Amino acid sequence: MTALRRLRNRAVTAVRRAGSPLGSVMRVRTDAPLVALTFDDGPVDGDTQKILAALGDAGATATFFVLLSRVRRNPTLLAEVVAAGHEIALHGQDHRRLTDLPPDSLGSRMRDGRAELEDAAGVPIHWFRPPYGVQNLRVWRATRAAGMTPVLWGPTLADWRTAPTEERLRLALQGERGAIILGHDGFADAVDGVDDGPAPVLDKGGLVDAVISGYADKGLRLRSLGEVAASGKPVREARFTR
Repeated sequence: MTALRRLRNRAVTAVRRAGSPLGSVMRVRTDAPLVALTFDDGPVDGDTQKILAALGDAGATATFFVLLSRVRRNPTLLAEVVAAGHEIALHGQDHRRLTDLPPDSLGSRMRDGRAELEDAAGVPIHWFRPPYGVQNLRVWRATRAAGMTPVLWGPTLADWRTAPTEERLRLALQGERGAIILGHDGFADAVDGVDDGPAPVLDKGGLVDAVISGYADKGLRLRSLGEVAASGKPVREARFTR
């Protein structure tokens, strides 16, 4: 093991032991009957509107972690998400793994990405989710230096892969109050600098409607991450790729 890797391992271990805010937000400690619903990889014409309709019908809100590669193609759709009362956060300028990019480019990518999205959305941007949830200490530091807080997740809709509806709901409904649920209103592809294969075929609006109903049966409401965080205290964990 190299000296640099040993140093990084000790840093991550120390963070975990101390409960330091160095980590990414994984959930919220709250007494409120709320769960945070988040969507990545959009906005995308069609699926984003279906999700907005499902949220609107239920009076639910969500946080949309958008890609600038998508925002640039459809700024009007971003405006629709904002107008519907949902929270906007940054998922990246595109969907390439940040750990694969030159380290000296990270600072400007984060700063410029946040500034561009704030201009496009007309709202402050506080949260950032790294593509694929992959980050190292350099990515984390660049995120924080740009004034954003890294966010990962707990339960998932599994809507980025082929799966039976029953499995999607089983995974999605595992959360308790303060959980952060991962969903997708888009699917990253060549437009976003990656090739993740064919997108799964599913009714995303119907899936969101079923998830909202499932949590309602548990006495929980789906809200944006900002709303849930305001009701309690974000819980951070150090999750880094070495």
